[in-house]
Amino acid sequence: MPIGERDVVRAAYAWNLAVEVARTGATAALIAPAESGSALLWPDPGTGPVGCEMILTGATGLADLNRVALDVAVARAADASDGGIVLVRVPPEWLADASDARGLLRWILLFGTTEHSDQLEAYRLTQQLLEAHPDAKIGITIHGATRVAEARHAFHRIADLAARRLHHVLLSYGLLVDDLHVYRAIVARRPIGLEHPQSRAALALHDVARLLLEDARKIALA
Repeated sequence: MPIGERDVVRAAYAWNLAVEVARTGATAALIAPAESGSALLWPDPGTGPVGCEMILTGATGLADLNRVALDVAVARAADASDGGIVLVRVPPEWLADASDARGLLRWILLFGTTEHSDQLEAYRLTQQLLEAHPDAKIGITIHGATRVAEARHAFHRIADLAARRLHHVLLSYGLLVDDLHVYRAIVARRPIGLEHPQSRAALALHDVARLLLEDARKIALA
């Protein structure tokens, strides 16, 4: 997941998706580089709510991060009776060395919004990733939309552009709702699904986590 060092909202979504995966009974871990200021983005490292694990690593580049992710995945697989996911936050600037992490970048989750500039950025990242890994599996989750139709339109703008210019089919990983509960949970440093389980934000996170877990199981069986 390419997430910038100041992108608190998307970092919160990443952590909450990991928690939602764990709430299904699957194993879940989130790995992120321990950069300066990373304490503002992530909860304390270690095992957190419902067994979800937060791992801050000293990796300084994509190749290092790739090795850490692989080691964690192999170690957790031994105990993952119901499957699981290792989510990895990648600083976008590290993608310039994308050829160093073929395994890590074979499956990518991008976040997008309804803003035109943000959609162009998602397309640019897609182009950059496919230049390094033409067979990469890339999906997009839209956040910030107020209506499902608005989110669907935003996704199709990015997907249609990728299909026409890059000849690549992007996957849709649903919609995350930017409602007040998201920001309250960020301030409280508590998962949305535990603090406000019936909120629109929590229900949307659960749906996206389920889509990711279903695809993770398909990839494992492929």
